[in-house]
Amino acid sequence: MPLDFSGQNLRGRSFKGQNLEGANFSDADIRGADFSGASLKDACLSGARAGLQYYLVFFIIVLSFFLSVIIGFISVIIGSYVDVDVTGITVFVLLSVFAFVTSRRSLETALWVQAVFGSVCLAVFVTTILTQLVTSTLTLDKALRLVSNFALAEAGSLAAAMVWILACATTLAANLAMTKRRFISDLVSSVLSVVGISCGCLIGTVAVVRANGDVKASSWAAFGAEVVVLISICRGWQILAQDDKFALIQKIAVAIAATKGTNFRRADLTNVNFKGATLKNTDFRNSILTRTCFQQAKILDHIRDEKTYLQNPQVRHLLVTGQGQNQNFDHQDLRGVNLKEANLTDASFIGADLSQANLQDADLSRAKLVQTQLDGTDFTGATLTGAYIEDWNITTDTKFDGVRCEYVYMRLPTKENPDPLRKPDNNKEVFADGEFGDFIQPIFDTLDLYHNQSVDPRAIAISFKQLAEKHPDAELEIVAMEKRGQDKFLLRAKTAATADKSQLNAEYFDTYNQIKGLPEREIKLLLAEKDNQIRRLENMVMTALERPSFYSNIQVEEVGTMTNNPGGFSVGGSVGGNVNNVQGDKNRAVQGDNNQAVLGDNNQVTQQNQVGATSGEALTKEDIVKLLAQLETLIQGAELPADTKEEVVEDLSATKNATDKEEPNKQRALERLTSVADTLEKTSKTVESGQKIWTTAKPIIIKVAAWLGAASGSHLLHLLGL
Repeated sequence: MPLDFSGQNLRGRSFKGQNLEGANFSDADIRGADFSGASLKDACLSGARAGLQYYLVFFIIVLSFFLSVIIGFISVIIGSYVDVDVTGITVFVLLSVFAFVTSRRSLETALWVQAVFGSVCLAVFVTTILTQLVTSTLTLDKALRLVSNFALAEAGSLAAAMVWILACATTLAANLAMTKRRFISDLVSSVLSVVGISCGCLIGTVAVVRANGDVKASSWAAFGAEVVVLISICRGWQILAQDDKFALIQKIAVAIAATKGTNFRRADLTNVNFKGATLKNTDFRNSILTRTCFQQAKILDHIRDEKTYLQNPQVRHLLVTGQGQNQNFDHQDLRGVNLKEANLTDASFIGADLSQANLQDADLSRAKLVQTQLDGTDFTGATLTGAYIEDWNITTDTKFDGVRCEYVYMRLPTKENPDPLRKPDNNKEVFADGEFGDFIQPIFDTLDLYHNQSVDPRAIAISFKQLAEKHPDAELEIVAMEKRGQDKFLLRAKTAATADKSQLNAEYFDTYNQIKGLPEREIKLLLAEKDNQIRRLENMVMTALERPSFYSNIQVEEVGTMTNNPGGFSVGGSVGGNVNNVQGDKNRAVQGDNNQAVLGDNNQVTQQNQVGATSGEALTKEDIVKLLAQLETLIQGAELPADTKEEVVEDLSATKNATDKEEPNKQRALERLTSVADTLEKTSKTVESGQKIWTTAKPIIIKVAAWLGAASGSHLLHLLGL
């Protein structure tokens, strides 16, 4: 039976590492309690009060006042050890630079600028002193004293800035730890800071006068201290108002205030209910926040939230208020967020990760769910009418029970097409109750690899092959290739139900981007290590790019995986020119009109419309080898770029070797001949002499292609204009 701690005083209690699944902590006082490493799955902490215990609040307030006193004292001491001519320039200028840069940029930048500027000033000052020494206008003792005083003033100013940062952070921590009434906390913390600095200045001035009786130095010291006081007063309110320029101080302050506060570090908070809870000064670092409810939670800004989605202020506000309409959450990591009943109309989640999220009864009308990761997302009772679902990644674990949806769009809108690919297609029709789930079911188990720029067929082929080899249990099977507009390409693969699509997607694109950046020679070496499937998939991708409808929306019925089908990529369904159900080991389908592929090993396919069949039969293997040698001689004597010539000759040599065997490897030869034609065709468009070579080479390539059995509709014959 779940434990019941509702309404109890649990301040300072340790629940470290305990199993508290389903426990009831509603309205309990858990200030200072330690839940680190505990399992709190399905626990209820609604209305609970987290934070610091009273004695720790008092300690932080005292520490804040003490550090403020130190600021004033240090300021006076710095000035007392510096000559009047140095003090007025060094302390005042450096502190002024620090204050100016802080107000314009950020605290981190100000510290860096102050250190660099101070070093430059010191170098200039030392150079000036050395010049005066050389010209005998200054004694050595005087020069050493001036340099040491200048360096001391510079170091002291930097130290004062660092102490000021720590004091401000502690003051802010005291503010965060005090009463929930913001005005009183702000007032008390500011008064403590100013009074503390003033006391420090007074103590420092008295100490300096008693030590050496130097009233003039003490006056300058007091002046420097008052500058610090003014900076503290002006900047203090900005810090308390959470100005982004003081993010460093805010981060330190939250860390101080959360120390010994309620600790949920590394705790499992899956499905925990924090509705209406007060969560200031709480440590959530590295905790599991899957579907954790933060609705109406109080003071969620004052927590330690490293490595969680709570780091994002926009997300924190959404979780607390449930209001995200018209907001942009593109490419954000929202994995596991609880947005139950949230208003997300017209919100944009393009490329975002909403896997394992709770979107029950949420209103996602007209939301952009383009390329959104939705593995295990719960849409039960949600409204999706008018949503844009282009290339969203849903799985069998995505729940659509009771979804309210009249229609969706399969593409993002444009000016030319404001209603792109509406489903149902008839604008006068809408989905009936429960019909949307049936509509979306067929594409559950697919991995959608969307390429939105610089499509590289070779990189696609290599990356997908490596992904399939690395994850054989994923059972990757290509089911569709589709060109999307200019320079965009979708490769869709069926996967096993248990496959982690988010991981597969990330690994694929890591490999793809890495291969795209390799030099041409390294890509060739990589291709040489792989089998024929790489070349085949590359050709398929290129064909799909050049003929957008060629491999669009292919449905797989019974196909083998890439790793267990040594004969090549098996694709079921209608592909291109009516070649149906190509399956099994070593089958070869030739595309043409009304061809039928026969299942089984080493089966032959009746071919129609095969280019050059008659002329191809008149040639012998020796004739083809001679034609290839003739073409190789032609290329070697041509005026082509050296790297292009080397590439073509290498491919021709491989074609000739594959042909000149006792049993010619025609498939291998066709692949390398296609590479030759592809290179020459591209060169003809960029090199003046390339057009002439291409024109001369095409008749030879056509004869060889016919003998090798090039299929109608293949990429090679498309290059040849056939």
